[in-house]
Amino acid sequence: MTNTLLSSASREVVIGFEQPFVIIGERINPTGRKLLAAEMKAGDFSRVEADALAQVAAGAQVLDVNAGIPLADEPGILAETIRRVQAVTDVPLSIDSSVIEALAAGLAAYEGRPLLNSVTGEDESLERVLPLVSKHSCAVVAISNDETGISEDIDVRFEVAKKIVQRAADHGIPASDVVVDPLVMPVGALNDAGRKAMQLIRRLRTELKVNTTCGASNISFGLPNRNGLNGVFLAMAAGAGMTSAITNPLHGEVMLAVRGANVMLGRDPECRRWMQAYREPNPDAGAGRERRRSNRRRA
Repeated sequence: MTNTLLSSASREVVIGFEQPFVIIGERINPTGRKLLAAEMKAGDFSRVEADALAQVAAGAQVLDVNAGIPLADEPGILAETIRRVQAVTDVPLSIDSSVIEALAAGLAAYEGRPLLNSVTGEDESLERVLPLVSKHSCAVVAISNDETGISEDIDVRFEVAKKIVQRAADHGIPASDVVVDPLVMPVGALNDAGRKAMQLIRRLRTELKVNTTCGASNISFGLPNRNGLNGVFLAMAAGAGMTSAITNPLHGEVMLAVRGANVMLGRDPECRRWMQAYREPNPDAGAGRERRRSNRRRA
């Protein structure tokens, strides 16, 4: 069994083959959110803090933190964002940047063992990011593309993932600390993208024995009812062996699908998490409490 341990200063989360599916909340990201980008650039992190709390309340076990704002001090903003988020919630974080200096600043500010997002199969990326992962003994997202781009051939994407795992081992990083993103393609453009994703996820689990993640919303790009389709995809991906995903936990359809997958795969003992999320309130219990209060007042 492969387990990837993530932690904050006071809480641990395990991504693993026999663990409940891990939702990594995606909303702390200024890309496409002009107001959030302007606020973060100006040093206002109130919306960041609110997004962090809302995602955890909705069921996210890990939060992805990104500060990619054009013409801004990304390393400084990312480090401050991490400090602010860790001040209001205890879930582990995914430190998300394509800028090596920002990744380094984020790691320096972080308390615990984060997920570093990300490294690719490009030699330059491997040479710059893997030493940072080794130095901080953290986990890393490995994205299955290289200098040739993103291949539609899942065999090519598998070989890129294999290359990253092997190069990580050269730096003393075990396969359990490499969480592979197989790169889910939009099914609206490539009708067999879903089927190919399931095939690749199975190979990554059985042959490389690594945990996996993805940007779940990629599958539904350009289609209506995206949240419904994303939920179906995640339930099927979990069945194929995927162990985590970066997505928006505020979408009820997505969380219902993931919680249901955990139940069906035997990863929700006694269905406790399902019942906690969906059991209807007992009106009789409320009436009983009111009667007891009334009796106490009369006494």
